[in-house]
Amino acid sequence: MSKKTGDTTANLGRAVQQYQGAVDDFDREMARLMGVNETDLRCLELLMSGEPVAPGDLREKLGLSSGSVTAMLDRLEKLEYLTRTPHPGDRRRSEVRITPRATTLAHGLMEPFLDEVFEQVTERYSGRELDLVVDFLDCVRGIQDSHRRRLRETPGPRTHGAAGEHAPGRRGEKGTRV
Repeated sequence: MSKKTGDTTANLGRAVQQYQGAVDDFDREMARLMGVNETDLRCLELLMSGEPVAPGDLREKLGLSSGSVTAMLDRLEKLEYLTRTPHPGDRRRSEVRITPRATTLAHGLMEPFLDEVFEQVTERYSGRELDLVVDFLDCVRGIQDSHRRRLRETPGPRTHGAAGEHAPGRRGEKGTRV
């Protein structure tokens, strides 16, 4: 690999990592302002299309147990962020939908960001360049999805310390959780 290619690859890796960090930080603030945790926020994102989703589909997409999905849906229903109704064709199943209240709140928080992104990106890049960016993001997302599935199938470490010892999150001095 040439030095120029190596520099480009390193710069790309750094840019993607910084972008992902910025997305994570933004999502954390969205979750805080909506009064939910990040998994709950991801659930709401999955419901934003407005189409009903089965709890089992949420379980699969979020990598949660059935009990965790039920607890999450209970929390979000209590906040009036979603509704659960019987499936029209199978009364043993249910459908989950986001509420107008949650949609309005999420859009209100996101719209200033999305408006600015649209304005600045369309001024800076041509349609052809944006098509290339979309292709890049779709490619990387596909790769990331396959590796997420691989990681989900990999057993995690067995912890011998306190519960949550290996949980993700910011660390303060001497590695303690903040």
